[in-house]
Amino acid sequence: MDGGNCTQVTEFLFTGFREHPGFQVTLFVLFLLIYVITLMGNLGMVFLIRTDARLKIPMYYFLGNLAVVDFCFSTVVTPNMLADLLADKKAISYSGCVAQVFLLCFFGVAECFLLATMAYDRYVAICAPLMYTVTMSPRLCAQLVIGSLIAGWLNGMAQATGILQLTFCGPNVINLFFCDVSPLLSLSTSDATISHIVLLTVAIGFGMCSSFIVLTSYIFILSAILRMHSTEGKRKAFNTCTSHLTVVSIFYGTCLFIHVKPRTNDRHPEDKWASVFYTVVTPMLNPLIYSLRNKEVKDALKRVISRTKISSITN
Repeated sequence: MDGGNCTQVTEFLFTGFREHPGFQVTLFVLFLLIYVITLMGNLGMVFLIRTDARLKIPMYYFLGNLAVVDFCFSTVVTPNMLADLLADKKAISYSGCVAQVFLLCFFGVAECFLLATMAYDRYVAICAPLMYTVTMSPRLCAQLVIGSLIAGWLNGMAQATGILQLTFCGPNVINLFFCDVSPLLSLSTSDATISHIVLLTVAIGFGMCSSFIVLTSYIFILSAILRMHSTEGKRKAFNTCTSHLTVVSIFYGTCLFIHVKPRTNDRHPEDKWASVFYTVVTPMLNPLIYSLRNKEVKDALKRVISRTKISSITN
C-alpha cells in the first residue's frame, strides 16, 4: 500500500498478558519485585566495584559496565509493562515505539559484545596469565567497552531507521508487551521485504560476530585448562569461567529462542513468557549469578556490610 494514500497510525496497542485476565495485579506485584531486585542487584554491583579496591581489575570493570547495561535494558521495558498491567488501554505512541526499538536493540547488542569482551578477558587471564596486566591495559579495556556501545548504537540506529521507513496504516495491535522489530514488520502496510532482509542481516552480523568471539575464546580456554597438570589449577580456572558461561548461556539461549523465528505478530504464550525471561528476568539474574558464584564479590559485599556495621556503632 502506498504510504501517501493512507493515514499513519499514531499509536500501537499491546495485548500484554490478556491470557491471564484474573492475574493482572499478581503479575504486577511479581514483576515489580523482579524490577526492584534488578535495580538493587545491578546498582549494588556497580557500587561494590567502584568502592572496593580489590575489584579494580579488568574482569570487574567489564562486569560493572554489564550491570549498567542490564539496568538500562530492564528499564526500557519493565516500567511501561508495569503501568500497562494496571491500565485498561495498553498503548504506546508511534515515536515511543520507535524509541523503544532503538534502545532495546542498542542495549541488547551492547550486552552481546560486553559478554564477548568478558570472554576475551578470561581467555587472556587463563591462556596468557603472565601477559594479562600488559595486554588488558586500562586503555584497551576502555576501548573494548566503547566499541561495545558503538556496536549497540549502530544496531539500534539501523533497526529504528528501518522501522521509520515503513508505513503503518492498518492493524496496530502488537501481540506482546513491548515494541519488537518482528511484529512491527508484520504489521507494516508497505513492502517490508527489503527492510526485513537489511535488519536481519545487521542483527545476525552483530550476533554472529559476538558469539564467534565467545565461542573461540572458550575453545582456547578449555584447551588450556585440559593441559593443566594441577587439579587445583583446573578447579580455579573453571570457577573463574562458570559465572560468565552461565550468563552467556542464559542470554544467548533466550535470544536464539525469540529471534530465530519467521517474521510474525502471532506469538504463542510460551514465546511471550520467553520474552519476559529475556527482557525482565535475565537482567535480574546476572548480578545474582556473579554475586553467588564469585568469592571475590561475596568477600567485597561482606567488607561493605562490616564497614556499615562499624560505622553505625561508631555513630
